[in-house]
Amino acid sequence: MTAARHDFVYLASQSPRRRQLLDQIGVRHELLLPDEGEDTEALEAVHPGESPRAYVERVTLAKLEAARERLRRRAAAPAPILCADTTVALGRRILGKPADARQASAMLQSLSGQEHRVLTAVAVACGRRAEVRVSVSRVRFAPLSRQRIADYVASGEPMGKAGAYAIQSRAAAWVEHISGSYSGIMGLPLYETAELLRRFGVRL
Repeated sequence: MTAARHDFVYLASQSPRRRQLLDQIGVRHELLLPDEGEDTEALEAVHPGESPRAYVERVTLAKLEAARERLRRRAAAPAPILCADTTVALGRRILGKPADARQASAMLQSLSGQEHRVLTAVAVACGRRAEVRVSVSRVRFAPLSRQRIADYVASGEPMGKAGAYAIQSRAAAWVEHISGSYSGIMGLPLYETAELLRRFGVRL
């Protein structure tokens, strides 16, 4: 059966980087942001013993289901919904968004001189159908001095970022090696995203 054709997608994310990446591959999108009172941050709580991959898949699918319900409530025009979530993992330890500057500093100190993984799950749904893909990249940081970490934290850049850094910010100067998807590290792996969107009939 041939998938219906769609000229746009709903993006259920507040990330400006994900919008930029969709623009980069020519995907028209409309924002499908949470209603007032929706607590999407609560979906990001880590379950005991959860692996980084299981965590990022579960959170992304939970956000996708919340977005599907949002679309139903608003009775908006039907179109595929796209969700994504990114986490940083040091071994099995999940490094989410830092709660404050102190936590951001601690995360960056733990990543200093180490290789870590960046896992981004992307999911698309339309009607009853939903699919998810996970991109896993490896990033190695050079050793970081306490002063470099303090300066970066003082800039405010780590807040709201998994692992307390953004690859497209000043932190790029710390990266000795990357293996995987640069766009996935930014928050939306474009290969997996394009593959999913084609499967749902979205024009690229």
